[in-house]
Amino acid sequence: MMGWIRRRLGKDGPVIPVVRLHGVIAAEARPGRLNINGVAPLLDRAFGMKAAPAVVIVVNSPGGSPVQSRLIAKRIRDLAREKAKRVIVLVEDAAASGGYFIAVAGDEIIADPSSIVGSIGVIFAGFGFVEAIEKLGITRRVHTAGTNKSTLDPFLPEKPEDVARIKQVETEIHQVFIDFVKERRGGKLTAPDAELFTGEWWTGVSGLRLGLVDALGDLHSEVRRRFGEDARIKIIEPKRPLFGLPRIGIGATLAQDIGTTLEDKALWARFGL
Repeated sequence: MMGWIRRRLGKDGPVIPVVRLHGVIAAEARPGRLNINGVAPLLDRAFGMKAAPAVVIVVNSPGGSPVQSRLIAKRIRDLAREKAKRVIVLVEDAAASGGYFIAVAGDEIIADPSSIVGSIGVIFAGFGFVEAIEKLGITRRVHTAGTNKSTLDPFLPEKPEDVARIKQVETEIHQVFIDFVKERRGGKLTAPDAELFTGEWWTGVSGLRLGLVDALGDLHSEVRRRFGEDARIKIIEPKRPLFGLPRIGIGATLAQDIGTTLEDKALWARFGL
C-alpha cells in the first residue's frame, strides 16, 4: 500500500540502469559473445538515462579478444566522462583476462567472494600436425610472397624466429593491459608487478586483498545499500529482432556455431566454470 502511495506521489526511488556483459569477448557477432558493436548500444542507452545517479555494469566473462576488450572499456570511460556518471562494476562468476580489462573501466569493482578475477596476461595457442601428415603421406605445399607469411603454419615445423615474433606481440599486448590496470587502479594495488601481472587468477576474496577489487557483494544488496530501499534496477537489454524471429543456422553456419560453442566452453573451463 505504501509503495503504491509513493508511486502516485512521484516519490519512487532512483532507477539504476544495469548492463549485463556475459560471454566470451570476440569480434565475431554470435550469441553469447561480446564485442563493441553489440555492447555500445546498450552502454549508450544506460548512460543516456539522465536521472540515474550511476551506471552498473555486471561482468561475467572469461576473456577473449584484447582489442574488443579495450574498445568496450574505452567506450565505458568515454561515456562516463561525457555524461558525468559513476560506474560501478559487479563481477559474477568471472572477470578474467579481457573480462577483467573491462571491469577495470569501473570506478569501483565489487565481486562475489567466489568470483574469479585477474588473469592479467596474454595467451596464444595452436596445434602442430607435422608428424601427423607425414604418417599419412601428405605433402604440404605452401607458396608465399613475404618470408614471414607462413608464421606458425601448423603443418610446418615450428621455427624459433616465429616463436620469438609471437612472444614480442604478446609482450606488447600484455603491456597495454598492464598500463590500463595501473592507470585505473595503481593506487589500490597492494602487490608487486611480479605477482599481479603473471596471468594468475584469484578468487574475489584474494582479489580484495590484492587491490584488484574494492569490495565483496552482489547486485541487489549493493543497489539497496547505495541508493536506498526504493531504488529500482532497470536491465538494459538488446532489442529483440523484428517479429521475434530466431536466427536459423544450417550447413556451414551450424558447423561454425558448434565450433564457436566448443571454443567458448574451453575458455570458461580454464577457470573451472
